[in-house]
Amino acid sequence: MNDRTENEKGAPPNAEHSSTENPNTDRHSPEYGFRNKKGEWRPPYPCAYAPLFTWPPKPLSVLKWGLSFPGFLWPWNSIYFLITLLTWFYFQPSLERCAEFHIGWISQMFLRNMVLLWLLSGGWHLLLYTWRLQGTKYKYDPKWQIKNKVFLWNNQVWDNIFWSCASGCTIWTAYEVLFMWAYANQLIPYLDWSTHPVYFILWLCLIPFWREFHFYWIHRAIHWKPLYRTVHYLHHKNVNPGPWSGMAMHPVEHLIYFSVLLIHWIVPSHPIHMLFNAQHTALTPAGSHHGFEGPVFNDKVPTGSYFHYLHHRYFKTNFGENTLPLDKLFGTFLDGLPENANSQEDLGNEIRSDAI
Repeated sequence: MNDRTENEKGAPPNAEHSSTENPNTDRHSPEYGFRNKKGEWRPPYPCAYAPLFTWPPKPLSVLKWGLSFPGFLWPWNSIYFLITLLTWFYFQPSLERCAEFHIGWISQMFLRNMVLLWLLSGGWHLLLYTWRLQGTKYKYDPKWQIKNKVFLWNNQVWDNIFWSCASGCTIWTAYEVLFMWAYANQLIPYLDWSTHPVYFILWLCLIPFWREFHFYWIHRAIHWKPLYRTVHYLHHKNVNPGPWSGMAMHPVEHLIYFSVLLIHWIVPSHPIHMLFNAQHTALTPAGSHHGFEGPVFNDKVPTGSYFHYLHHRYFKTNFGENTLPLDKLFGTFLDGLPENANSQEDLGNEIRSDAI
């Protein structure tokens, strides 16, 4: 017997109750949020930035954002750092082995990264798209991923997995291999954590900010028409993204995307800093592209990025993320408020046609 509801099959749930004019702000209500005329679900609150650059300063708000759950440290940055520590102590070839290029330690790093990619991207896909444990509750687009001729093998998921693994994992690993070889041969500045513990911890905390700063500017760059039409278009085929869409990019885009690691060629770092930067860059896109607003699974797991979903929906908005207010500073910010839905839709259509 098929016990899946119509909502789980993709019909806009509660469309008759929710609207852009009167969004429901009670998270415990089945009509929480609102849906536009296309059936797309939106949260009843705007995209908001971290309280780091507010005026006048709000130190207590910053402290709460940094230490609360969910916040800067908990849970995801701590989880990614734990992955890095486990990688370094149990799954990373020693520096001595990395002094010369050899297929043994290189393949070890590649297989490790492939496992991590499947655990994060594949895990989110399994929970949200194969088992559909969340149904379409808090799903921005009620439709599931599609079979369409714009994708390899006419299949969005297979296409995304191919580009994530064949290109993404390969180039991610190549960067790590280059840096481990450079550390082993003392070609780049090395930081000893026991000699500079404060700097070691401070640099770890700053890496997510550096990632976001770098991402904003390279993202703006690849929306330059010649690069968009030859490179970045591949990622933007995913108007309705899923967990595997985050790393589904053209190889040239992967080269640019992982150039965030080049800072370690200049700034003194321990290999742990480089691995944290690399893994953060490779693994976080799954959570920001899976297409759901968190917290999910009975409101227990904070995840998702409405901020970035708006970029996939409107193409030339929200290039960065929601910690550094770069989009607001440079006039590319959309907040997703329901009362602005019509103007955002018009702007989105105009922007999208211009991008293509």
